[in-house]
Amino acid sequence: MKLSVVIINYNTCDMLRLALNSVVRAAQDINSEIFVVDNGSADRSLTMLKDEFPDVNVIANTRNNGIAKAYNQAMSHVTGEYVLMVSADTITGKKTIEKALEFMDMHTDAGGLGVRMITPEGRFLKESKHGFTRPWAIFFKLTGMAKYFSKSRLTDMQRKDWVEEFQTSETDVLNGAFMLFRKEALNRTGALDERFHVYGYDIDLSYRIRLSGFKNYYFPKTYIINFNTKGRAKFSFTYIREFYGAMIIFATKYLFKMPEIKMEGIPQLYPSSYEVK
Repeated sequence: MKLSVVIINYNTCDMLRLALNSVVRAAQDINSEIFVVDNGSADRSLTMLKDEFPDVNVIANTRNNGIAKAYNQAMSHVTGEYVLMVSADTITGKKTIEKALEFMDMHTDAGGLGVRMITPEGRFLKESKHGFTRPWAIFFKLTGMAKYFSKSRLTDMQRKDWVEEFQTSETDVLNGAFMLFRKEALNRTGALDERFHVYGYDIDLSYRIRLSGFKNYYFPKTYIINFNTKGRAKFSFTYIREFYGAMIIFATKYLFKMPEIKMEGIPQLYPSSYEVK
């Protein structure tokens, strides 16, 4: 099996339909399998999946277990050489998966890959290049952790070597809307950290991919359309709890024992206190 696609759904029936239609079209010439993990949706999602996508593998939870845990459920079933984690509010371009896989096949050092993201109105999303939204970038600057994300240039956005919108480049973090991983890299990192319920799981996983010795890439020669439904209720208590809670979890996990990225041929100055199983 070349590719396993995993989508997490929670009450996004109409968006999920669009996401699946685009993924099925984009992967029609690829030996692939698709998994949808439903986190206890109360809408017509499960009925829609049964009626319209009978070939999709569905894992139906009775409650919302969070995104990281849902991905872990699917990971125990996937058989693909590559694993694509794509959000239910994303439309995948017709040639996006094909081009992304070609890049991964040609770059054996690549553990993960993200692509150029645009809004439904056609506006480029800067999170495509470095994975971070502005609040996360501020968080890393304030805590001093920005230095561990040098590929994101968080402390010097005006550097001349900073990547442009259409420039392929190594990056620190992949955006959770579309993350293509080499299964071998995921095997090294182990399961996703299930403490990250809605936010932060992509940042944590991307960092651990780099810790394992692989690289993450920003690949802009194709695209996805992202509706960013997670970011609409930014003033709700649930959003504040989940979003800023993820930052606290990340800081607690790494702030006082931030491991160095091990790169082949470069000596490690200080021993890492973090082990990737």
